[in-house]
Amino acid sequence: MSRIGRAIRVAALSVGAVGATGLAVLARSTEWFASLGARATGERLERMRRSPQWSAGAQRFVNAMPTHTMLPRDAARSLRLQVAGGETRYPVRPIPVEARRRSDFERPPASGLRATWLGHATALVEVDGARILTDPVWSERVSPSTLVGPRRFFEPPIALADLPRVDAVVISHDHYDHLDMETVKTLARTGARFCVPLGVGAHLERWGMPASQIDERDWGETREIAGVTITATPARHFSGRRLSDRDATLWCSWVIAGLRHRVFYSGDSGYFDGYRDIGRDHGPFDLTLMSLGAYGPTWPLIHMTPEEIVQAQRDLRGELLLPIHWATFNLAFHAWNEPALRMAADAHAKGVRFTIPRPGEMTEPARLLEAGFEPAEWWKE
Repeated sequence: MSRIGRAIRVAALSVGAVGATGLAVLARSTEWFASLGARATGERLERMRRSPQWSAGAQRFVNAMPTHTMLPRDAARSLRLQVAGGETRYPVRPIPVEARRRSDFERPPASGLRATWLGHATALVEVDGARILTDPVWSERVSPSTLVGPRRFFEPPIALADLPRVDAVVISHDHYDHLDMETVKTLARTGARFCVPLGVGAHLERWGMPASQIDERDWGETREIAGVTITATPARHFSGRRLSDRDATLWCSWVIAGLRHRVFYSGDSGYFDGYRDIGRDHGPFDLTLMSLGAYGPTWPLIHMTPEEIVQAQRDLRGELLLPIHWATFNLAFHAWNEPALRMAADAHAKGVRFTIPRPGEMTEPARLLEAGFEPAEWWKE
């Protein structure tokens, strides 16, 4: 090949490489913007404005009681805690994970109720013949970017493609650690129904989900799916995927009621009197999935302390407490296993029955309660 020919080839390869890099950057940029979601418009927005949870003055959703996420004076303190905190925020040893396959779910639970915690707030709940998935997150990071943001401590116990058929997915709110775009897009292709708080449907539609699969609800609204009744119930939290959309969508907890069993999923929430009301109106519950962890001194009202979760369990009239929303991402200013240590101690002291399963471990409440079990303390280091 002549010198001119070689120069032309090198130039062509260089242009191709630059072009490929540019396309990759553009793809990542497009993905980043898409992950921010969409704002509600039209009839969806009008329905939101009719909600009792909507503030016409503030033009956003509000909690039933005064709640702040972080006061201005707390910002500097949070920065100091993030940089200088001495907590062990990452496990010293690998977290024990029980790997699961689709075949593990072929035989339904003998009692009719089983839950498999898959990490953070994601759990597969089998209740009276239906399968309900809570806040599914399979991505490596909880962030609008695939390059930065909190990274998971362990791989999901089951591959998303190997997950058994799911009848419904319940979403508690639109924060990145509860609403994951890539996971949603994959599950949407299975035809599963998505039960979401008001306004969250706009995100799902931007990500290509058909409107027929989206069921948006206000607190107190109920639908029946696959033989179980799924009800949106109150929570004390906030929402938003960008700086400009704080509380533009609603947040909620969920009650899942079959013919024989009742399950409560808290979503993210601070402690509030509403738990007593939920327990009175929808309880007692055979199983409660309660968000544990990510509490801190600078946001005391939007997540519960371990001791508050134990109190909420008593308010709800729950039979067995299964904590989730911990031991998966570094999201707070406490040691990774402090939530479990404190919750277990308080639950023992107050006679509240609980289990803390390994990720991927199947929990059948009836069998555990009949056996008079003591939870394996795998989280102690």
